[in-house]
Amino acid sequence: MGKCPHCSDRKKLRTEEEKKDLLKRLRRAEGQIRGIENMIEEDAYCPDILTQVAAVTAALNSFNKELLACHMRSCVAEDIRAGKEESIDELVRLMQKLMK
Repeated sequence: MGKCPHCSDRKKLRTEEEKKDLLKRLRRAEGQIRGIENMIEEDAYCPDILTQVAAVTAALNSFNKELLACHMRSCVAEDIRAGKEESIDELVRLMQKLMK
């Protein structure tokens, strides 16, 4: 993918607000995973653990949606405006990976 004002050599310059939101989402999932570890150690009932795993999955999906939307609004949009159509192909490949 090419460069845009927000991207540099495969890095993304994020605002402090973007970083704060993304890290908040990851930390929530991290906390849920620690909770699952505790449940395993305490011999919790399998359906209760599976319910928590589903919550972690939902939290990570929410993270992915936010990050993808940010990527599309900045890097992909800028590349398309600059005539760099290869960004669309990269986005399609990414979506295929995410939707497995």
